[in-house]
Amino acid sequence: MLTKTSMTRISRSTSAALAAVLIATMAACSSGNTNSAESANPSDLQTVTAGKLTVGTGQPAYAPWVLDDKPESGKGFEAAVAYAVAEKLGFNKADVVWVRTTFDQAIAPGPKTFDFNLQQYSITDDRKKNVDFSSPYYQTTQTVVTLAGNKAAKATSIAELQSVLLGAQTGTTSYAAITDVIKPTQKALAFNSNDDAVAALKNGQVDALVLDLPTALYEANADLTGGKIVGQLPTATKGDEFGLVLDKGSVLTAKVSAAVDALKADGTLAALEEKWLTTSAGAPVLK
Repeated sequence: MLTKTSMTRISRSTSAALAAVLIATMAACSSGNTNSAESANPSDLQTVTAGKLTVGTGQPAYAPWVLDDKPESGKGFEAAVAYAVAEKLGFNKADVVWVRTTFDQAIAPGPKTFDFNLQQYSITDDRKKNVDFSSPYYQTTQTVVTLAGNKAAKATSIAELQSVLLGAQTGTTSYAAITDVIKPTQKALAFNSNDDAVAALKNGQVDALVLDLPTALYEANADLTGGKIVGQLPTATKGDEFGLVLDKGSVLTAKVSAAVDALKADGTLAALEEKWLTTSAGAPVLK
């Protein structure tokens, strides 16, 4: 027969046991969330340098991806994305370290000097044989580029582009954007390569080209004399997806992807794209 005293002891023992189980369960749930977008203690992450996040970029790095070749400023689309990912992982800005690599070095097999690298790397199956990619942080859009003084240079809408002679590389999403989105009144010219298309623009064979945005920005700012971005085509078929490059089999891949996914979900990536690739880069969305 249980006495009142023995029943009290059993009740206390049961309560203590239940409390211990609850604490252990909570701890297990906390430690088991390995794919969380944010790390409460970044020093627990296996980075190249303990307690630091090492990010790779090009040498040099160009606008609008990195302004003034100074990624540490956080200015430019990819510089800003890198710091946003770092914050999601729990790193302060002061704990982000930048290193430089060539484009090819970063995607070659072998150990890396960085935790992740971003230089407008398109995610491809061939590259996945050598490196890991995060979830995509950007998907290229189709963009109209021309020369100052050309008829297309003053266009502010898709309708105003329908009467100009356009060109693009044959068999590409850029050419499809001309026929499906702009729907010009005269047949667009098709070229074997982007180089041929750019040469045609320089020679006056076409009034404007459609290229993916990264290529259009390069041509307008570095290659073409008097190059001008007319604008982006909002409803065109999207192009390549850019991902952060990590070492093959990196223990950080899932964490970094979760951070990118979180930035996409909360609207951060869209806001950074609007700021650095639309407004600052002078590439308005045409309607």
